[in-house]
Formats: sequence, structure tokens, C-alpha cells
Amino acid sequence: MKKSFLMAAMMAIALFATSVASQAAMLTANIDVSTQTMTVRYGSTVYRWAVSTARPGYFTPRGTYRPQRTARMWYSRKYDMSPMPYSVFFKGGYAIHGTGAVRQLGRPASHGCVRLHTANAATFYSMVREVGFGNTRIVVTN
Repeated sequence: MKKSFLMAAMMAIALFATSVASQAAMLTANIDVSTQTMTVRYGSTVYRWAVSTARPGYFTPRGTYRPQRTARMWYSRKYDMSPMPYSVFFKGGYAIHGTGAVRQLGRPASHGCVRLHTANAATFYSMVREVGFGNTRIVVTN
């Protein structure tokens, strides 16, 4: 009797610890196109950064995604080899990445990607690489 109770208690503790660990390892980036902001939740840490999404005539896809690939430095073949530092691709050629056009942050200015200050993009890129694609969720809403 004591042995089975002890085993059950140990299993419950192990399940709870696994659940807490997986919660702490989750990374969520919520991109709000209407406010041109990205809120990142990583464990108990929360960041809120200004972004630039698609300007008129272009489109930033809405929905919930997982990262598909990352690149420390990428050059857009579609847009004149424009640099895309710390890229986290989430849908085809669409990525969250750094930009040198920081004066544009906070208003629509991109061809569809989500642009961040390069330091913030580096932080996000590092978090994605740390927790993995399966533990990262990218949510783009109006």
C-alpha cells in the first residue's frame, strides 16, 4: 500500500515537473499588425517591440505559425539582395528579421516581412534557436 502510494505520488510530481518545464520552454511571439507591435513571451519574460509589417500594396500573412527555418544573415533574392539579419522564417519567404530602417519601425513599411530593430531580432532569433521550432509559436493578427 505504501509503495503504490509513493509510486503514484512520484509519478504525479514527475508529470507536474514535465508540464512546468515545457511551459517555461514555450516561446510565443504575437504580432499585432494594427498597432505595429510584437509582444514576445518567454517563460516569465515579456518583451514588447515596435515592428514594421507590410506597407500598402503588400501583405503580411495572418495566422498561427511555427518557425520553418532560421538564418543568421539572409539576403532577399526577391528584393535586390536586401539584408535580413537574424531571420526567422515562418511562412515561405515571410520572416521576422532585423532592419537598418529603424526610423520606419512602428508603421507599415515592409514588403510583407515583420521587421524589428536588429538587436531585438537577434534576441528573438537566439530564443527561437534555444527553445526550438516545436516550442515556438508565431501569431500574426490584425
